[in-house]
Amino acid sequence: MALADYIYNKPIIETERLILRPMTSSDVPALNEWMPDKSIYTYWGKGPSKSEKNPELMFEKESKPTKSFHLGIAEKGNNKVIGDIWIYLIEHDRMAQVAVRLSKFVHGQGYGTESLSAITRFCFENTELKRLWTEVDVRNSASCKILEKCGYVKEGMIRQGRMVNTWCDYYIYGILSSDYNHGE
Repeated sequence: MALADYIYNKPIIETERLILRPMTSSDVPALNEWMPDKSIYTYWGKGPSKSEKNPELMFEKESKPTKSFHLGIAEKGNNKVIGDIWIYLIEHDRMAQVAVRLSKFVHGQGYGTESLSAITRFCFENTELKRLWTEVDVRNSASCKILEKCGYVKEGMIRQGRMVNTWCDYYIYGILSSDYNHGE
């Protein structure tokens, strides 16, 4: 399979406790519980957008075909979306940026590690991507721990750089498909 195979039909990825899946308008009540919460944007590089403050707006426009993924992170038992995960800024089908965001109500329960591990495995086993990377505000120690648990390597630090719309010190983390053990 290749990224091109997912342009119209996004993957559904299951873990022990989670389902990473495309979100629909039926997810709006769950999204309204956490997405507008300004506290989850502390290290995000920007505050909530208009559609994050009003998640119903996310479903008003028809989505355009893209190789990027924006999936909801849903609990298996109740299918409630408790976060979201992205694979985006894809360059030459070789590398992409990854981002994970979770409701503050589920922080500390291992969902970030479980979802990042699952999307990393999916990308390296089911697409031609060779590198995944992300930027993390140096103050966001919880995200750094999640990345390191998932095998991402701290590759450097940008001092007073621009991360989205915020000027801050931030780390660059990355993982290569050759670093990943492919479940072995």
